[in-house]
Amino acid sequence: MSFTVHAPSFEGLRCTDINLTVSKPCVRVDNGTLSNHEARKVVVMSSNLIPKRNLQQGSFVRKKKLDEPPVQKLKFVRTLLIDNYDSYTYNIYQELSVVNGVPPVVVRNDEWTIKDLYHYLYKERAFDNVVISPGPGSPACSSDIGICLQLLLECWDIPILGVCLGHQALGLVHGAKVVHASEPIHGRLSEIEHNGCRLFHDVPSGQNSGFKVVRYHSLVIDANSLPNELIPIAWTTSTDALSLLGTHDLDIMPDSSEDSCPSRSQFSLSDRVGGKVLMGIRHSTRPHYGLQFHPESVATCYGRQIFKNFREITETYWQRLKPTFANQRVFQYAAHMQVPNANQLMKEASGSLQVTHNGNDQLSKEAFKNGQLVHDAVNKSSLGMSNTLDLSHPNIGTKYLKLKWKKFDGLASKVGGASNIFYSLFGHHKAENTFWLDSSSTEKERARFSFMGGKGGSLWKHVTYRLTDERDLTLRGGGYMTIEDAEGSTTKTFLEEGFLDFLKRELLLFRYDKKDYEGLPFDFLGGYIGYIGYNLKVECGVVSNRHKSRTPDACFFFADNLLAIDHCNGDVYIMSLHEGGSASSWLEDTKQKLLTIETPIKRDTDEQTLKTPRSVSSEGGFLCDKSREDYVKDIEKCMEYIRNGESYELCLTNQLRKKIGDIDALGLYLHLREKNPAPYAAWLNFSRENLSICCSSPERFLRLDKSGILEAKPIKGTIARGTTQEEDERLKRQLQFSEKDQAENLMIVDLLRNDLGRVCDPGSVYVPHLMEVESYSTVHTMVSTIRGKKRSDVTAVDCVRAAFPGGSMTGAPKLRSMELLDSIESSSRGIYSGSIGFFSYNQTFDLNIVIRTIVLHENEASIGAGGAIVALSNSEDEYEEMILKTRAPTKAVMEFI
Repeated sequence: MSFTVHAPSFEGLRCTDINLTVSKPCVRVDNGTLSNHEARKVVVMSSNLIPKRNLQQGSFVRKKKLDEPPVQKLKFVRTLLIDNYDSYTYNIYQELSVVNGVPPVVVRNDEWTIKDLYHYLYKERAFDNVVISPGPGSPACSSDIGICLQLLLECWDIPILGVCLGHQALGLVHGAKVVHASEPIHGRLSEIEHNGCRLFHDVPSGQNSGFKVVRYHSLVIDANSLPNELIPIAWTTSTDALSLLGTHDLDIMPDSSEDSCPSRSQFSLSDRVGGKVLMGIRHSTRPHYGLQFHPESVATCYGRQIFKNFREITETYWQRLKPTFANQRVFQYAAHMQVPNANQLMKEASGSLQVTHNGNDQLSKEAFKNGQLVHDAVNKSSLGMSNTLDLSHPNIGTKYLKLKWKKFDGLASKVGGASNIFYSLFGHHKAENTFWLDSSSTEKERARFSFMGGKGGSLWKHVTYRLTDERDLTLRGGGYMTIEDAEGSTTKTFLEEGFLDFLKRELLLFRYDKKDYEGLPFDFLGGYIGYIGYNLKVECGVVSNRHKSRTPDACFFFADNLLAIDHCNGDVYIMSLHEGGSASSWLEDTKQKLLTIETPIKRDTDEQTLKTPRSVSSEGGFLCDKSREDYVKDIEKCMEYIRNGESYELCLTNQLRKKIGDIDALGLYLHLREKNPAPYAAWLNFSRENLSICCSSPERFLRLDKSGILEAKPIKGTIARGTTQEEDERLKRQLQFSEKDQAENLMIVDLLRNDLGRVCDPGSVYVPHLMEVESYSTVHTMVSTIRGKKRSDVTAVDCVRAAFPGGSMTGAPKLRSMELLDSIESSSRGIYSGSIGFFSYNQTFDLNIVIRTIVLHENEASIGAGGAIVALSNSEDEYEEMILKTRAPTKAVMEFI
């Protein structure tokens, strides 16, 4: 039996102007050129309010018969998820993967034409419903909304759910007005009441019901402008917004059968935000729904239930349309689909999704087992997953690595600790070409291991990468890589595909025996160690960099000889990595040096390292790239972008610089780590580049361990320590209950959930710790933890590419925010805002966020600092917070020189 969907006509669209009462709906950056998002393909939009076809024709809408059999549930539901270049799309992706039984296909809003939509929705019958993601900008700007308006207008017989921007688009395409909200609401919550429609089945309603949702929006649909065909289904319960409180007790775990939600006591009323706001609409005759709030947010209650309800709406719709549809669609699912720009199809194993099938439904089982799912063409392209090396021929470029190691129980405390070990073994000759990933603050299990080393054995090399000068229009991306080997020979090559692809290929070539490192309690066993500069964002989805970095865009050593120190019990490990043959004599030589270290270390009295620091009260002597007045003006620009819906949060930064001449860089680092210990601190010296990095970062960007668990620990929210214990505790509580800081943190938590969701198994991303306050020598900070299980088909570098730069340094949505920040900031961030860490040869990695860091390059010290600008920001307070974050590193420099 055949089944035909009567698709609406796509010919003869009348294009009329769509007016939106919002100033500057499409953004231009300060240099007078179109911003990157405006340069995307502009699609034809139609404002026809009612299609010419009678909706009652074709039996798409009909009354339920009394004797109609109950709706048979589908084994899986196939969703097309349209991404409006948002940073929360993959949170929706994760939810739909769990609810639907298979992951949705993600397509960006300018990737398909209307003909593509017609082909896949009607000819291939490849999807059961469509979800339109949130996104920056306005639905009236073609470069912001892409194909979505045409989709909503023409595909009247396909179930569609629009979230935030998608909700506004649903209103706009039918004639409603989209206007500025009385106040932008980002990362804040509201209690919701609804009319009990099917989208809110089993969801409570009204004040004190427990139905609280997260909002990220500056624009809203004017409820008074709704046409008759759009029905309001949800709205805020009162004129008050809510904030998330008491989060230090909140654990949000994955895959619970019920929707997890903070308890009622963890919220309190906040400032008034005007009248009740429309939070949901549906079309009176079409299966189209819109939600202004974000059901996918970690702090939204009943979000998964709403997605379940949309699945059930979809099932009911298709079953009542054609009772035999369920059996017909099984074969359609097994058919091959080819998404534009995707080089290959990705197979999704049923076991990885934990989808349970009816044992008697053999047809459905076979379809699920054999069906090939198109899985996120954009994701595959941006992660480089289609470029995986063919390693079927093991002799082509592969490297067989062997690891030898020795352990010395409790040795660190016997020889004066990590600093004495490093100085004794690697402190000579100005510590040239040395590294030290330094967990100098280990309380509360923030970090446990430190790794150190210098120029090593035959596998050692120094890799330097610089992006091309993008003003040279003859070059298209890529950059120049210089490699110095252990013998001192150098080679220079041009990498058209970029540094991250190079690093990915290098790591994929390694072969090793896991037995070599059995018994080692840490993940770094040798491999690449160094930094990725902020400008490498162009290899992670950003179109271009406006500012060129003064320092290399990436610098790494390949470390084949190294030490590890376990700060939990003082154990010291020495490791030597080699390719075939026998291990070098480095292990025995290092053993003898370790056992003869004197404690305390005796140094010459004229060494600058022992010089008594002088007292300094401020950051005096450093000059800011932006003055206080200019920085405050930049904050106002950011807030204007936020008011117009272009961003939810912008992490604005500044650079402080000082000429320093010749300086004992290692001595400065030892002084910094003493004054401002941090769990993700680092020392790097690249002598060829005249570059030393003294980092006291408290923030982890991303880690992948041997069990395949990804972890991010973003910091958002900072306040100074008090001068007395009473004042210190008061300031800590002030940070913990700050609505602004909670909103900042929540936005970045949702962003990192999104980034991990791109590369993690469906349903595995969770938040074990939300908004915990951690204390350091000069500041209290608000920290969250996000974890997920890495998918088996992605590599370590794929994970980094999906999340770099860290969202705590960009804002959200990430791509649009970085574009706007490039137009505001006057210089490259360089190493600041990038990441320092390692990529082990066994595909594990651990990277920090480069903050609280002194970069010494060509006789200049530079320190970056900034803060998240949100709708609740105060310009003067934001400036003071930026200066606060420079206090520890600037004071260390001024005391030392």
